[in-house]
Amino acid sequence: MESENTMVETFLELVQIDSESGEEEQLIEHLRKLFENRFLAKCMIDNYGNLIVYMPAKKASAIEPILLGTHADTVKPGKGIEPVLANGVIRSKGETILGADDKAGIAEIIEALRTAHCHPPLEIVVSREEETGHLGAKSLDPALLKSRMGFVLDIDSLDGVVVGGPSNMFIDVDIVGKAAHAGMEPEKGISAIRVVSHAIGMLNEGWLDHETTFNIGVLNGGEVRNSVPETAHVEAQCRSLDHEKCLHHSELVKRVFETAALASGAVAKTKLNLAYKAMRVPEDSGVVTIAKRAVQTIGLTPRLRSIGGGSDASEYNEKGILTVVLGTGARSGHTKEEHIYVEDMRKAVRMIQEIFHITSGF
Repeated sequence: MESENTMVETFLELVQIDSESGEEEQLIEHLRKLFENRFLAKCMIDNYGNLIVYMPAKKASAIEPILLGTHADTVKPGKGIEPVLANGVIRSKGETILGADDKAGIAEIIEALRTAHCHPPLEIVVSREEETGHLGAKSLDPALLKSRMGFVLDIDSLDGVVVGGPSNMFIDVDIVGKAAHAGMEPEKGISAIRVVSHAIGMLNEGWLDHETTFNIGVLNGGEVRNSVPETAHVEAQCRSLDHEKCLHHSELVKRVFETAALASGAVAKTKLNLAYKAMRVPEDSGVVTIAKRAVQTIGLTPRLRSIGGGSDASEYNEKGILTVVLGTGARSGHTKEEHIYVEDMRKAVRMIQEIFHITSGF
């Protein structure tokens, strides 16, 4: 019972520290002090504000460290969170998210460390701005890490082992047409909104195939009701588990907007920005084998998954650290209905401790 209470109290404390993306400093500093005071760990905050915690082995013969990854930031609305514990379930009061994504992962790692009989050398990274494109993990200097194997705690289902993630291309389009008075001489104008509409009509959205999606999330243009709109702006994204497909379709989108603009006498200025690159961890690799054993320890059948969303694991794999993503037990993430069962948090702790046992070198 002591273990449960300590874990829950830690989690409740963490979710009440505001840390929406870009505003994580207070939480990072709180965690730095916690790791230093409670575990006598060596901590550093890098140039981007990520927290890196170095912990020596405990009753283990292993000398190679493993990476444990979480992130400090939450989505909005994540300020003034008031957690409520009732009947073994933790929720927010209802006006905000709960912040279990990813503070449940942080609390579970802390509890696993507190109660672990052994663990290998550890490198724990609490990154910033994961929710806005893994910006913290992306900026992390790989020279600061020696791990070649990693486990990120950042999905919902406890049976999941994420071995694949997509490439994600941000596509920004600015159309410049020609303004004109809509009531006096509309024929002299070139409507940027019409150009965008024509281009969108030629593009498919949603699932393009079993591993590729395309979405237009932002569209705005014009300034006043009685003027032919001179400008329009579009923000879209293409994701694919196949990196080359992501590149190919993004270039196709670019050409469609440019062609639609040219046909109307307008100009299209398109920017393609690869937010992150597709990852694929071999299913027969050691990190996957360990993750599967950890899931089996809590009585579940491991389910290897590829996901359409991103995670810090994409950045760690790109840096040469073979990394999978495991579950924290959180449910209904990114919504005001987000919640987590205390029993699921306990299971996640046991899963982490099994990873410690396997990698300790016995």
